[in-house]
Amino acid sequence: MTELAGDWPAPAPGAAPLRQLVTAQAGLELRTLLRNGEQLLLTLIIPVLLLVAFGHEALVSVGPGSRIDFVVPGILALAVLSTAFTSLAIGTGFERRYGVLKRLGATPLSRQGLIAAKTLTVLAVEAAQFAIVLAIGALLGWTPHAGAAAAAWVPLLLLAGTAAFSGLALLMAGTLRAEATLAAANLIYLILLGLGGVLFPLTKFPASVQPLLKLLPSGALSDGLRSVLAHAGGFPAADLLVLCVWAAAAIGLAARTFRWE
Repeated sequence: MTELAGDWPAPAPGAAPLRQLVTAQAGLELRTLLRNGEQLLLTLIIPVLLLVAFGHEALVSVGPGSRIDFVVPGILALAVLSTAFTSLAIGTGFERRYGVLKRLGATPLSRQGLIAAKTLTVLAVEAAQFAIVLAIGALLGWTPHAGAAAAAWVPLLLLAGTAAFSGLALLMAGTLRAEATLAAANLIYLILLGLGGVLFPLTKFPASVQPLLKLLPSGALSDGLRSVLAHAGGFPAADLLVLCVWAAAAIGLAARTFRWE
C-alpha cells in the first residue's frame, strides 16, 4: 500500500500561475462574447455594413481624395469605439449588476488579473475586426498611401485609442447602474458615430465647433489614422497627445471610483 501511494505525485495546493489564470479568463470572456448576438452586431456587423455602405463615392462627398480612403481609417476607429468602449462598458456593467465581479474577487484571479484578461479579450477582438475591415476595404479598392513609419504609428494610435476608450468604459461601468450604462454607452456610440469624424469629415461641421470635435477621442483617432494611412503623414503627435490625455484621465478616475459590487 505504501509503495502504491509512493507512485502518485505529492499534492501541490495553491493557485495556478497568474498567466494561466488570465489566459483562461480571457478565453472564457471571448467565448461569451462570440455567443452574444448583440455584441457581434455591435463589434462586427455594424462596422462592416457601414464600410460597404459608405465606401461608395456617390454617397457622401468628402472633398479631395477617394471616399474609400476616407472611410477605411474611420471604420478602424469605429472598431475600437465599439469594442473598447460600448461593448466593454455594457458587458462590465451587467457583470457588476449580477455579482459576477464580486464572485471573481473571491477567486485566485486578482483584480489586476481580471483587467488584464479583459484587455486581452478587447485586443483579440480588435485584431479580428482590423483584419476583416482591411480585407473588405481592399476588395472595395482601398490602397493605403502610407510611408514606412506607418507600421509604427498605426499600432500606436490604435493602442492609445483602445486605452482611452477602455478607461472611459470602465469609468462608466464602475459608477453607473447597468441600465444607465447600457443607455449612455449606446447614446455616446451614436453621437460619436455622427459627430466624431468617423463617417463624416469634421470640415462639414461649423468652423466654430471643429476644434472641439478634434479633441474628442474618436476625432483624434480618426484624424490620426487618416493622416498616416491616407496622406502619408508623419508622427501624429497632436492626435496621440489627445488620446493619451483621455486615457490617463479616464483610467485614473476609473481606478479611484470603480465599485466592484
